[in-house]
Amino acid sequence: MSGVNPDLQKEREKATFQPLHLTNILYGGAQLVRRRRAIENLALNDKEAEGTPTVFLSRTEAYSEAVRKAIHFLKKQKEHDLGDGPEILYYKEMFAAHENSPIGLHGVMFLPTILGQGTTEQIEKWGTMAKNYEILGTYAQTEMGHGTFLRQLETTATYDPSTEEFILNSPTVTSTKWWPGNLGKTTNCAVVLAQLHARGECHGVHPFILQTRSLEDHKSMPGVTLGDIGPKFGYATNDNGFMRLNNVRIPRDQMLMRYAQVSKDGVYTRKGHSKLTYLTMVFVRAIITFDCARTLAEGCTIAIRYSAIRRQGEPDKCGVEPQVLDYQTQQYKLLPNLATSMALWFAGMFMRDTYLKISSQINEGNIDELPQLHALSAGLKAYSSWLTSSCLEECRMACGGHGYSHASGFIKLYVDITPACTYEGENTVMMLQVARYLMKCYGKAQTGATLPKMVEYLTEKHFNMCTISDGANFNSIVNTYQHRAFRLVQEAAQRMASLMASGKSQEEAWNMTSVALVKAAYAHTEYFVVKTFVEVLDREMSPEIHEVLAQVCELYGLHGIVEQSGSFLVDGFIGREQMQQIERRQMVLLALIRPNAVALVDSFDFHDRALDSVLGRYDGQVYENLYKWAQQSTLNKTDVHESYYKYLRPMFKSKSTSSSKL
Repeated sequence: MSGVNPDLQKEREKATFQPLHLTNILYGGAQLVRRRRAIENLALNDKEAEGTPTVFLSRTEAYSEAVRKAIHFLKKQKEHDLGDGPEILYYKEMFAAHENSPIGLHGVMFLPTILGQGTTEQIEKWGTMAKNYEILGTYAQTEMGHGTFLRQLETTATYDPSTEEFILNSPTVTSTKWWPGNLGKTTNCAVVLAQLHARGECHGVHPFILQTRSLEDHKSMPGVTLGDIGPKFGYATNDNGFMRLNNVRIPRDQMLMRYAQVSKDGVYTRKGHSKLTYLTMVFVRAIITFDCARTLAEGCTIAIRYSAIRRQGEPDKCGVEPQVLDYQTQQYKLLPNLATSMALWFAGMFMRDTYLKISSQINEGNIDELPQLHALSAGLKAYSSWLTSSCLEECRMACGGHGYSHASGFIKLYVDITPACTYEGENTVMMLQVARYLMKCYGKAQTGATLPKMVEYLTEKHFNMCTISDGANFNSIVNTYQHRAFRLVQEAAQRMASLMASGKSQEEAWNMTSVALVKAAYAHTEYFVVKTFVEVLDREMSPEIHEVLAQVCELYGLHGIVEQSGSFLVDGFIGREQMQQIERRQMVLLALIRPNAVALVDSFDFHDRALDSVLGRYDGQVYENLYKWAQQSTLNKTDVHESYYKYLRPMFKSKSTSSSKL
């Protein structure tokens, strides 16, 4: 069968808006969409992208294939003059969909750290080599015994003034660098985070550039023990590695010294604001937030398209079974997740734009907004990865048995995004960092101080009762989330104060309030996401787009209230009858959004190559292609598997007749 599945075609014909118009909003304008599609077409025509799906390859084969593609991609990046950031991502998503690059940390962490924390001379030397790929680097921070709590990293860098060198060591087994991507087999350099010791004093964790492998034969450098940490939940194409250091000496100038330095005679001095080192982490967390939004959008695209072509249930009078997407229960599973993906998408865009704005201010010497940027990035990273992981699983289960197959595309999505709950800051710790910022702001608010815009609600007067009504009232929805955030922040602060007044130390009080603090930080972050989505509706757009986007936005806001009803009901801000009213409105919204469900996911503009899902194909021809996909299994290379001759035949021969048929 060829062409578009009739059910999917009908879904698109009954949509009330043109998906391309929403695509332009999602990607920042028609010009950027055209550029993105042009780059994707370059990748589509690249024959080097073809090959056996990685799921049918061994770990070694998958890694080798990923290295081949990564090096070819670098050539194409230069050939097509692809700019930094999005343009590289567009090509890669089409060229190697959902394949984690074995050289990806070079551009995401290694080079940005050198550019952000190196001196002019260090950038000239190491930055130039990195940009030209004369060296290939990664970022070695996490250790076997410590991850998020960086202050307790155990790797040491002890300065020897007699030779003007640092001596790097892994003094314990738990100090072994463990998990850094691309460290095991691919890269030959690393930014290593280690405790700096000079003149008998420890000055805390600082970054050092270390050559890990020979530039001639790629063998591990003397004193450096490297390897791959073994199979993981996912990331088969990424050589997450381990590294142990034994008296490895490096020149003094291989400590990145923009913000701190050690003189030739071992005198330590700090330059600038210590928190400027947060910028690299903020940058990476901004990327994670948008990755989560995109991943959930892909999951929703797969599940909604498949639910539109999947027919199951009691046939009607004409003998036709209903579309699964017509069941209200299926809509309740999928449409709120679609709304969440849109909300995260716009929050991710805001995070990206805010980072670019504030980082330029910081480069000019103004660091006033750095604390709120750090708190925002930490909160969004945790919130988006938590939500994406849980929502993806709901989308997968909504696809029934076929959702369990690698052909669905869900397995790659899930195992790729779930680690985001842990890497670059474990989520609970991230929320506690947000909470620490909120506690400081709340304390300032009590003195009448002016607060940054994102937390100025801590100084405002709040409504005592929710004003959400039957129709869409976005200010009321925002106020409802704001009220909850304020209440939880206030309660956590008061709890802390009460415990300290009773004689508890600040550390004890913090730990005894930590669950409440995480809830407050989560509520603050969710309030920000809701507010950001609502503000999108003020942009210039067609009435048709505004209508459907407003419905999706309202569903996101109301669904969160219903799913977390306890935290809104507890203080009487929302009454029982009003909550029931919100639940009924939610059902109305499901019915209103249903006709546009397929058009909405089409607006994400994912090409089949990038989506990499049989169930989520744009043409809806699922069943024929599911059968074709299965033929690629290595078990199908022969009709009779070798295990038959080794184990099954001897058993059958001893118990059956010589006839080949029963």
